[in-house]
Amino acid sequence: MPDRLEDLPIAVIGAGPVGLAAAAQLHQRGLPFIVLEAGEGPAAAVGRWGHVRLFSPWRFNVDQTAARLLRDAGWVEPDPDVLPTGGELVADYLRPLANLPAMKPTIRYGTRVVAVTRFGLDRLRTAGREDTPFLLRLASGADLLARAVVDASGTWHTPNVLGAAGIPAHGEATAARNIEHALPDVLGSDRDRFAGKRVLVVGAGHSAANTLLALAALAEQAPGTTVGWAIRAANPARTYGGETADALPARGALGTRLREHVDAGRIGLVTGFSVHRIAPAADGAVTVSDGTRTLTADRIVSATGFRPDHSIATELRLDLDPIMGSTRALAPLIDPNQHSCGTVPPHGVDELTHPEPGYHAIGVKSYGRAPTFLMATGYEQARSVVAALAGDWAAARDVRLDLPETGVCNSNPVLDDTTITDSGGGCCVPGSDRPGRAPIAGDRSRSAPNRGRPLPDNRPPGR
Repeated sequence: MPDRLEDLPIAVIGAGPVGLAAAAQLHQRGLPFIVLEAGEGPAAAVGRWGHVRLFSPWRFNVDQTAARLLRDAGWVEPDPDVLPTGGELVADYLRPLANLPAMKPTIRYGTRVVAVTRFGLDRLRTAGREDTPFLLRLASGADLLARAVVDASGTWHTPNVLGAAGIPAHGEATAARNIEHALPDVLGSDRDRFAGKRVLVVGAGHSAANTLLALAALAEQAPGTTVGWAIRAANPARTYGGETADALPARGALGTRLREHVDAGRIGLVTGFSVHRIAPAADGAVTVSDGTRTLTADRIVSATGFRPDHSIATELRLDLDPIMGSTRALAPLIDPNQHSCGTVPPHGVDELTHPEPGYHAIGVKSYGRAPTFLMATGYEQARSVVAALAGDWAAARDVRLDLPETGVCNSNPVLDDTTITDSGGGCCVPGSDRPGRAPIAGDRSRSAPNRGRPLPDNRPPGR
C-alpha cells in the first residue's frame, strides 16, 4: 500500500456520460484516476437504447469540460440544435471522448465492481477511517485501492418490478421469459420477438410511449400484432403531456400520436390497473391480473422505471433517505411528489455527501427512486464533486445549471423529427408521470434549503 493516500487514484465506477464527465474533470484538475466499466465499451448501457432519439438537442447532452478536451484533439462538435439518438450520443461524443489519449489508458472495460469498503476496516471502525484507502473488490476477485470513489454506475441494470406494490408480482419471476426490459428495439433488432404477438406495455412514462408507438407501427406491418397498454393512473393525460402546446415539438408530437392511436383503438388502454399476479397461459402466453381484471399477452414490456442498487456499498457509511434512496439532503429537492425535473434546483457536493468521506454517488444513481434526473444535472454534479476532491471548495459550491426556461430532459425518446426550433420544454426521464415546469437556474443558494449557515471551505460538509 502506498505511503500516502494522495498517491492513489480516484476510482470512477461507470464509463457512461456522467462517469466520463467526471473523468474529464479529474483530468483537467490533474488528479490521478481510473474508470471501471462493467461493459465492453464506453456507455454500454446507453448502447442498449441506441435506437431511441432524445428530446433534448446536442447542446444539453455534452459536458463542456469534455467538449474542450475533444475540441483540442480536433473534434467537430455536432449541430447543437439536432436531437441525437442514443447510438449517436455514443458514436459521436462518448466513444471519441473515451478514446482520447488522456482518457483511454485510465479506463478498464469488462471490470465490474462488486463491493466497496475501506482497506482493513468495516463500517463499525471509526479511528483512522478518513486516512484509510478505499478497497474496491472486482468480480474477477482482484482488489483495487483508491483515494476516493465516484460512483456513476447508473440504474439501467436494476429496473423496477412490474408489481405495483414495489415488490415482484406473484409469478413475476417465473414469467421472466415473457417480460422485456424497457425500450426494446421493436422495429429493429428485437422485431421478431414482437411481430404477430399480443404485446402489453406496462408504465406511463415516455419510454412506454415510445415503445407503444413503435408497436403500433409494427402492427401495421405484421398481421396478428396487437398492442395493449396498462397504467395505474385513472387517465393517460400526463403521458400525453402538452401535445401541441409543448415547447418541445418532438415531445408534444409523441403525446398527440399516442392519443390518436388510443382513440382509434389501435392501442388498447386499460386504466387504474395495478399488476398483482402473472400466471402461465396457453401456448406460452401469460395472464396479468390486478385482482379483478385479467389481460393476456405473449410479451410484456416493463416500462416501470428504475431504482439504484447500493449493495456494493453496504460496508460504507451511507445516509440514504428512507423514501427516495438518495442522500437525505438531496431527497426533498428531487421528490417527484413535489418536483418535475424542471423544478429540481441546482445541487452539488453538499447535497451528495455521505457520512463516508470521499464517497459520492452521482448521475442517475444519486437520485435513488426519483425519476427527475437530467443529464445536464449529472454533469454539474461531476464538476462540483471533483472540485471538492481537489480541495477547491469555492468552485465546488458555486453550483450552476443553465437550462431553457421550462427545462429539458436527457432521455425522453421521439421517433422522428431530428431538429427542434424552440429550446424550451420540460419533462423527466422515462417512467415519470410528472410534467415539467420552470427550472431554477443559476446559483444553488437561491433555492436550496438550509443555506443560512456557510460551511468551512477546507472540509466536507457535516464533518
